[in-house]
Order: sequence, then C-alpha cells, then structure tokens
Amino acid sequence: MNPPLPSAGAPAREPTTIGGYVLAISKALQASGVDSTRVLKAVGVPLNMTNDPMSRLPVSTLTRLFRACADVTGSPYFGLTVARFIHISNLHALGYALAASADLREFCQRLERYFRLASQTSEIEIVESADDLQLRIRPLVDVSSETEDAFLGFLVLAMRHLYKPDFNPLRVSFSHPEPHEGAAPYEALFRAPVDFSQPGPMLVLPRADLDRPLIGACAELAQLNDNLSNTYLARLEKDDVVTRVRQKIIEFLPNGSCTRDMVADALAMSPTTLQFKLAERETSFHDLMDATRKELSTGYVRQSSLSITEITFLLGFSDTSNFTRAFKRWQGVSPTAFRESAKPTLA
Repeated sequence: MNPPLPSAGAPAREPTTIGGYVLAISKALQASGVDSTRVLKAVGVPLNMTNDPMSRLPVSTLTRLFRACADVTGSPYFGLTVARFIHISNLHALGYALAASADLREFCQRLERYFRLASQTSEIEIVESADDLQLRIRPLVDVSSETEDAFLGFLVLAMRHLYKPDFNPLRVSFSHPEPHEGAAPYEALFRAPVDFSQPGPMLVLPRADLDRPLIGACAELAQLNDNLSNTYLARLEKDDVVTRVRQKIIEFLPNGSCTRDMVADALAMSPTTLQFKLAERETSFHDLMDATRKELSTGYVRQSSLSITEITFLLGFSDTSNFTRAFKRWQGVSPTAFRESAKPTLA
C-alpha cells in the first residue's frame, strides 16, 4: 500500500514510531550499565512514553536517541542489544496479533499490513519464490543503523520464540555498512549469512517453515487485534483515506449493509469525492471492500467457534452461497475445506 499523500499545500508530517520502542531502549541502556533517564532527558525524549499506539516519537528524535546511546555505551552493536529487549507488548495491538498468528506466513502478512502502527518510517513488502519468502523493508525516510538492527533482530528473536528456538533465516541484509569492528555479533544473533550496504533491509525465510503452526496461534485474538490495529491506524493517519475507508468497512459489514454512500457519509464527504480520493490512491471502494472481506474471512474461518452462516453475515453477504463463491475465488477452496486444512497438526 502506498504511503499517505499530504493534502495540497500542506507540509508533510514527520513520520513517527510507537513509544514502546523507547521502553526497550531504556531497558537496553540499563542492562549496559547506563542511567537511561539521564540519556532520555539529554536527548529530549519524554519520560512518560508508553506502549499506547498514540504515544509517538518523531523519527528524528529516535535517531538522535540511538546515536546518543551508541556514544554513551561505546557499542556499534547497540541496536542488536535493543532487539533483545523489545517485547511483543511494545507494539501494542500489532504485537499481540503477531503473537496470535497461525504461522510464519500469516505473521509476515500481518506485519506487511499493519507495520505503520509500529512505525511510519518504512513499508514492508512480501515477495515469495519457490524456495523462500523475502520480507523486504523499503525505508520512506532515512533511519539509523541501530533502527534497522533492532527491528530485524527483534523479528528473528520473536519468530524463534513463537515457532522454535533453532529457527534461522536463510539470509539477512542491511542497508548500512558493516561496522569496522566486524559482523560477528550479527552472525551470532541471526545465525545466517549477513550482507551489508544493500539497497534495503531484508529477511529471507525458508519456505518450508512458513506454514508450520505457531505456539501462540489463536484466530480469535488475532482477529480482535487486527480490528484494533485498523482502528488505531485510522486515528493515527487521519489524512489517509484508504485506512479510514477500511476501518469503516470493518465497522459496517456486520450490520448487513455497507455501501459507498454509507461510508462517504460517515467520513463527511460526498460519494463522488470519496471515489475521486480513492482513485488518486489507485484503488476503489469495490476493491477495498473485496480486499477487506478477503482478509477478514481467513481469520473468521480459522475460528472453529464461528459457523459458516455466522461468518457469512459478519462479512455482509446475503447468503452462504455468495460467501462460498467469493471465498473460493480468494483461496481456491471452499470455507469448509480451508478450515479443515488450517487445523494444526503435530507433524
């Protein structure tokens, strides 16, 4: 999805990062024997940052903070240290949804979809081949090397925690140069070949591991936190019409009626204006409705407590046959067949 476009003549807003990162950085400083309060005050970082998605830190401030941390600790690997202190809860709803993902593929898809809740500095794109899945990170602004290190390190450590301790990526790439002190700490953490000075950060994951069940898999919790992520994104990105329309679609679908006119009225604009704004983003209300239903449907079908009839009405379809046809178009199989194949196995 493209980044939000600023209104004509309006200054672009500086991207921000969720305040939960500051909590992890503070813990990493304390573990390094440094008074974190002193460093935060020196850089001008508020001491009351929380995991609340609306508690944000400008990316320029985060960069200054990381540079100060690297200086005071004397470590070019401070970002890797921070990676070990980032907790799922620091990403709020996104983190809890990641923890409840069915498998690593869904983990990556959720990260691609909702990463802006954690940070507006980058976009994430998934590229799959016959052998691997590439999680490509495209920076929208310049970020510090510590930011790259902390985030990629956190992802791999989280995957090991949720999947299995001996899980390793196939390859890891960074856009920043290799530290003069060498790559040994990177190789020790990632347990994989590490490349530096690349076009962008990237994790390459083995395809064979993508569909294995995760220990925290819970479709109900994942769905709940996905919806919460959408709500927070709509509040955070008030100028992003795509995010706001998606949030309204999710809100209206269970009522059995969700039309372009209804959503336009809820957003205080005419249907024509809404259509024009979506066209500027190279999408349409129909496309967003279809994509939102598709994303919701997989989460609902994984929930054995929901009948196919209940899911039909939650998604705003008039009857189960219409829903079944749409689901087959999206997934290639019926909802019942998908539910059976999605059941976790011990293998």
